Amino acid sequence: MKRLVIGLLAHVDSGKTTLAEGLLYRAGVLRKLGRVDHRDAFLDTDSQERARGITIFAKQAVLTLPAADGCGETALTLLDTPGHVDFSAEAERALQVLDYAVLVVSGTDGVQAHTETLWKLLARYRVPTFVFVNKMDLPGVDAAVRLRELRGRFGDGCVDFSAAPDPEALALCSEPLMNEVLDTGTPAPETVITAIARRQVFPVFFGAALRLDGLDGLLRGLQTLTRTPPQWPEFGARVFKISEDAGTRLTWLKVTGGVLHVKDVLPGGEKADALRLYNGGKFRLVSEAFPGMVVAVAGPAATRPGQGLGAESDAETPLLEPVLNYRIDCDADAHTVLKAMQTLEDEDPQLHVNWRDDLGEVHVQLMGEVQLEILQNILQDRFGLDVTFSEGGILYKETLTTAVEGIGHYEPLRHYAEVHLLLEPGARGSGVQLAADCPPDTLAENWQRLILTHLAERTHPGVLIGAPLTDVKITLAAGRAHQKHTEGGDFRQATYRAVRQGLRMAAAKDGVALLEPWYDFTLELPADALGRAMADVQRMCGSFEAPETLPKSENTVRLTGRLPVATARGYAREVAAYTHGLGRWAVLPAGYDTCHNADEVLAAVGYDPDADTENPADSVFCAHGAGYLVKWDEVPARAHVSSGLERRLNGTPAADEDAAGQADANDRRRRAAAYRGTLEQDKELLAIFERTYGKIRRRGETGDAKKAARAALHTAPAAASVPAKPVPTGPDYLLVDGYNVIFAWDDLRRLADGNLDAARRRLMDILCNYAGYKRCVPILVFDAYKVRGGTREVEQYHNLYVVYTREAETADMYIERATHELAKEHRTRVVSSDGAEQIIVMGHGALRVSARAFEEEVRAVEKEIREFLEE
Repeated sequence: MKRLVIGLLAHVDSGKTTLAEGLLYRAGVLRKLGRVDHRDAFLDTDSQERARGITIFAKQAVLTLPAADGCGETALTLLDTPGHVDFSAEAERALQVLDYAVLVVSGTDGVQAHTETLWKLLARYRVPTFVFVNKMDLPGVDAAVRLRELRGRFGDGCVDFSAAPDPEALALCSEPLMNEVLDTGTPAPETVITAIARRQVFPVFFGAALRLDGLDGLLRGLQTLTRTPPQWPEFGARVFKISEDAGTRLTWLKVTGGVLHVKDVLPGGEKADALRLYNGGKFRLVSEAFPGMVVAVAGPAATRPGQGLGAESDAETPLLEPVLNYRIDCDADAHTVLKAMQTLEDEDPQLHVNWRDDLGEVHVQLMGEVQLEILQNILQDRFGLDVTFSEGGILYKETLTTAVEGIGHYEPLRHYAEVHLLLEPGARGSGVQLAADCPPDTLAENWQRLILTHLAERTHPGVLIGAPLTDVKITLAAGRAHQKHTEGGDFRQATYRAVRQGLRMAAAKDGVALLEPWYDFTLELPADALGRAMADVQRMCGSFEAPETLPKSENTVRLTGRLPVATARGYAREVAAYTHGLGRWAVLPAGYDTCHNADEVLAAVGYDPDADTENPADSVFCAHGAGYLVKWDEVPARAHVSSGLERRLNGTPAADEDAAGQADANDRRRRAAAYRGTLEQDKELLAIFERTYGKIRRRGETGDAKKAARAALHTAPAAASVPAKPVPTGPDYLLVDGYNVIFAWDDLRRLADGNLDAARRRLMDILCNYAGYKRCVPILVFDAYKVRGGTREVEQYHNLYVVYTREAETADMYIERATHELAKEHRTRVVSSDGAEQIIVMGHGALRVSARAFEEEVRAVEKEIREFLEE
């Protein structure tokens, strides 16, 4: 059986949900037709959808087409997506799992602004597309005019398939089609199917969904003009939606390879407790899901939209994003509101919920007013929260206009890390791109991966107004770690400070720019109001193309262009006023561009980067046994590593030998100062040790003369009458440094890159099995020393004790103290790859095991468990 996922997309009020109703009726799924205006449409399952007459959430319906016209039985999963621009993020998420799409165009309105946005999204996700021109039963609608418009907007690939397609029109779409038309007069069906799958041909059908006209032809086309997409041999799936049903969290995914059974363990360690196959608002439980099926999985708690499972990769970063920021006001406790909003953010990541700790406020990002009203109703219905939203502010961003080097150094006592980053401007809309160009012989690859993880784990604030950084490329150029004193948290501090220091250096050279969101607008209005509209666009700091007169309407013109979001707010009301209701104003997000009034925004915000203590640009160096701060502009002269970026960025010519010699001299002085600082620190630490524990006797001193003589004569001293240490009794104890193991094991590290909590849970499950088989008491320790006001927490997970350290207490510190107490009475092993930690615990009488060696031991135990179960 051929299984396909078909998406229905359209501009709002084009009849998309009515088309879905008709297709289900003609396929025999529905016995009675519902209507959107009657509030009984099959796929309008939400009360807000029925009340407003629009689609808000993507819905699923399943229909089966019997074998016909040489095609076998075909199972189609229809995904009805929102058409309103405020919910376009929901529609974009559904595009990630589509095999084919049906783009619905209104026969009366033609191609509208949002229609073109959907077309761009379909091209971005490479989804083969059918076009259905709806409402062809209304007066004044001409199929030839609409087909000509489609070909003008979307290309010559739009071919009429309502009847037999014109061979000459097909020949213009691809070279194989042209060759077959020239040879035989008509192309082979397989060639046409291939051209559709490659987005070279876009079949166009005409009809009226409300009257069921043209629907049989569309269903026949979806059956005969499609093919099954490639499938993975092993299990693969793509998550596209998270929802909640009666308190159960549901993960909506499309299976792209293998078979998913109930109770299977998904990649990441979570179990599929139930598989729901939805059809409208109802569902039935299935025991397995095959490739091409969309199911809602109950059980996983850490999945996210766009996540790839198994062989499937993660989806691309969404193209559409909100441009307005709102503050949520509520009489309830702010943390209650935050928890509710984080639950909704789990379902819609584009909400970007943000807790402002300095203000005690919850902020959220939205696309527009309609989404705001829907969100208010959801909070009231699901969480009982009566909220209001403050006036939406513009979401600004910051970017670089010049390349700079960012240096971060973090060296308080017993810590060490230094990071050098190259920050370069990126293309508009590229976001933050990460790369590494650091030789592994200067900085180990595990540290390099850790630095890239820290770069990707947060949104880096800018230095102009603290807005998010975007459209930059950050490359790891150099770094240094200490063999004994470097911990994972050290590189987090150094990395954050390096980014911040680079931005401050760029701002000092006027190399940081403020960006604001822009709109692409389309304005249709009477010709006599065109002059007013053009003047308004110029007043709003926008630009426009040459006006065009609409076909069959000499009195109506269309004006298109782009303008800042900040100046366009509220203009729809002005258009309605001066055109007396005859004008149509539509806008679509067009990404970010240079802010038109940057000086005014900077003055209004009044951001001081030096006062932002949460995001420091200064570095921490060490001298005389204590750390001290070095201002960001003095860090390059104090850095211990030379990355070579200074010459490259300053454009030093190769022939300038004096400048090159001076740079080499500076490098030598820097290395000498770093080495002297290390020697001084070692001397200070040695002095502290000797004051505490007494002077260290070295080989060759007076006290060692007898030992040296005995060694030369191969004799041993007389046996001392000291009783042997009793053999430890009771259970064995196993202490594990959690984050050290996670980032040392390849499987857990890859899992942590996407979801650190899932990696922790996976490690906990592994240790439970290991401890149960080895009959030992496992204690898993996680660093929580940066949590303000945090107290030590100990929880029991099956037979495992999980410890989260308190504020200012690292996992190493806790393990040292625990080992000191446990090793007196019990056989104790410590799993950690920290060299200094291994020496300390060995001194306490514990056995040391590296993370790599422990991984091999765990694999052997798991193998023995499997063999035992198979017997």
